Amino acid sequence: MSGLLLSYYGDDFTGSTDVMEALASHGVRTALFLQPPTVAQRERLGECDAIGLAGTSRSQSPAWMDAELTPAFEWLKQLGAGVCHYKVCSTFDSSPAIGNIGRAIEIGSKVFGQRQVPLVVGAPQLRRYTSFGTLFAGYQGQVYRIDRHPVMSRHPVTPMDEADLRLHLARQTRGSIGLVDIAALAAADADDIVDAVLARGEDIVLLDVNDDATQLQAGRQLLRLQSRLGPFMAGSSGVEYALLRAWQESGVVGGKTSFAAPGIADRIAVVSGSCSPTTERQIRHATANGFDGVALDPRALISHGEAAIAEAVTTGLERLEQGRSVVLYTALGPGTDIGDGFEGDGDRNRIGVALGRIQKALVERAGLRRAVIAGGDTSSHALRELGIFALTTRLPLPSCPGSPLCTAYAAAPAFDGLEIALKGGQVGGDDYFSMIRDGRSSV
Repeated sequence: MSGLLLSYYGDDFTGSTDVMEALASHGVRTALFLQPPTVAQRERLGECDAIGLAGTSRSQSPAWMDAELTPAFEWLKQLGAGVCHYKVCSTFDSSPAIGNIGRAIEIGSKVFGQRQVPLVVGAPQLRRYTSFGTLFAGYQGQVYRIDRHPVMSRHPVTPMDEADLRLHLARQTRGSIGLVDIAALAAADADDIVDAVLARGEDIVLLDVNDDATQLQAGRQLLRLQSRLGPFMAGSSGVEYALLRAWQESGVVGGKTSFAAPGIADRIAVVSGSCSPTTERQIRHATANGFDGVALDPRALISHGEAAIAEAVTTGLERLEQGRSVVLYTALGPGTDIGDGFEGDGDRNRIGVALGRIQKALVERAGLRRAVIAGGDTSSHALRELGIFALTTRLPLPSCPGSPLCTAYAAAPAFDGLEIALKGGQVGGDDYFSMIRDGRSSV
């Protein structure tokens, strides 16, 4: 196992497949497990260059992290990979109470016995950029400072009201936060400048990335710091994209890898708990292009449980038996989020579990071989209901990186080999669901 290039913990399932896609697209054989595997499960995936553990910390409390992240990091540590990455969303949305990134870094640094932790968030491939510590993100053809982003500034759980990542993160940790900015990375004596920043002793050191050049420089620095500081680092899939550039430069990995298209599926089922306007457009596009839409009442899924799930399954099966693909959704844009109607953090998680149970029944009873779960937090809680223990990349989607089509591994034949995509709320073009149905990697 000591030959592993990288191990990682994803703070939600869509983010976990985002990392897997980035690595697999460059020939890095990557297996993503939903929990530490048994020997038999590990052997089923064969030889790997990278191993991931898909988690739910993005939607959890610091107390949950204390209990769950420690053993997760300890398991990853014993794999002995050269790099161990705590993966967060590229929009960095988090708060002291939910998805606390600072607390997760504290736990990781303690497990790895590491005094300082590098942090990379910018990922131009995803239209995420950091300049002088400030985060910017693309949306509908424009780039916004994250605290002015039309969606993330109004996120229903963790709205981003601060664009300076040092100030945002300072709310979540007692550790100090330093910065290697774009000017430092572009300097001829970048190594010396980085060393001077590290000498100040900040606990977390953010490296800016806003273009290909700074991404390569950040990757070089991550590799250089890996041997000095230790293997643990944090950030978005920008960590992998930066490392891949540096690994390519040094000949550790090659270029892009090709994947055979899986072809058109006769029917697929989509379940969505996302209230993003991006997902809203995707649902509207799908229902205008051969999908049947089924609106679900999230309150009923919370309060009536079994009855509401059974009704949704019956409706979904009726549409599938008619030869139609179906998308079942609990929200159609941010205006339909029930917001204050939730009684605590567990209600949103219960919706994800209910959608997972609905998807499980649809796949099993309709004999589906391709499916989609939409929503970052939704995916994290829904996929566990399908009895899947691991994923690999089936088809990267270079036109909308971050939510590839995956191959599932499970004990039950109905789910073993299932092709499934986990889509984050902000990810993908309007025709995303049609692309998955048609087995296309681009428009």
